[in-house]
Amino acid sequence: MTDFMKLENIGEFGLIEKIAKGTKTDRSVIKGIGDDAAVLEWTKDKYLLATADMLIEGRHFKRGASPEKIGWKALCCGVSDIAAMGGEPRWAVVSCGLPKGLAVQYADRIYSGLKKAAGRFGVNIVGGDTNASDKIILDVTVLGEVKKEDLVLRSGARTGDFIFVTGELGGSIRGKHLDFTPRLKESRILVKNFKINSMIDLSDGLSSDLNHILEQSGVGAIVYDYLIPISPHLNPLPSGERKYRDISSPSPRRGEGRGEGESIHHALSDGEDFELLFTMSKKEGFKLLKAREKLFDIPVTRIGTITGKKFGVKIVDIFGRKRELTPRGFKHF
Repeated sequence: MTDFMKLENIGEFGLIEKIAKGTKTDRSVIKGIGDDAAVLEWTKDKYLLATADMLIEGRHFKRGASPEKIGWKALCCGVSDIAAMGGEPRWAVVSCGLPKGLAVQYADRIYSGLKKAAGRFGVNIVGGDTNASDKIILDVTVLGEVKKEDLVLRSGARTGDFIFVTGELGGSIRGKHLDFTPRLKESRILVKNFKINSMIDLSDGLSSDLNHILEQSGVGAIVYDYLIPISPHLNPLPSGERKYRDISSPSPRRGEGRGEGESIHHALSDGEDFELLFTMSKKEGFKLLKAREKLFDIPVTRIGTITGKKFGVKIVDIFGRKRELTPRGFKHF
């Protein structure tokens, strides 16, 4: 019966797990399939990072979208993956499938976006491939470096860790997914000033990507829905609202809770925020809370705590009501 099983039955990550189990690597591979980027032996004090992302017309963007933004996104997805590993992007190989009838100017504008992103983040575009296809397809491989002491994986979360997220979540459905900034600068600040235990970039949605950290680390989590920073694309903050709200802050006023039918659902599930979700010890967490406004130009918010695996994954509202946090982010299959 398994011979007739469809991809939709096992899902994207079921397929990845199946491929990973049947893939053997040698000692040069420090971390293979299963993280934001592969980690490979490189130099005495650095690892080489490698990641690939594919964008397909009709799935990740529409033909009517800005070609420059399509090119920008194609490269920035990989830059975001490198940032999530604590590294710095260095090189990119760009392969594309283009319809024969596509205007040359349109293709030029896509590459303009690619080159703009490369210049912004210090990436050298060093090659690639082109083919004819029915739809526009962009497949970008980004290579980077990370100092061995700066490497961060998904698998390092520990019970008691604080859970943090950069920026604001939700709104990709309204165009944010083509107009984001990879948090490379923020990643560099984090790994240079703090001990980060685990990290991932939010591409599939908070509920799904947090689950990747929890599964690979063998832990559980509790998340507070009223602490999750909501993108202005969904729910602009009232005038005078303070920049940060933390577990140690006074409880929100009655009526400030967010139901599942409101913007919190989008923040948990939309995906393609490309923010950083990371965990750190309680000691390091308080250090970050004290220093964040001086170090960062964007919000860096504590949204929860890592728990024991037996606790599972819970989300709590302002009244203390707990419910299971089920992964409901973007799924390819």
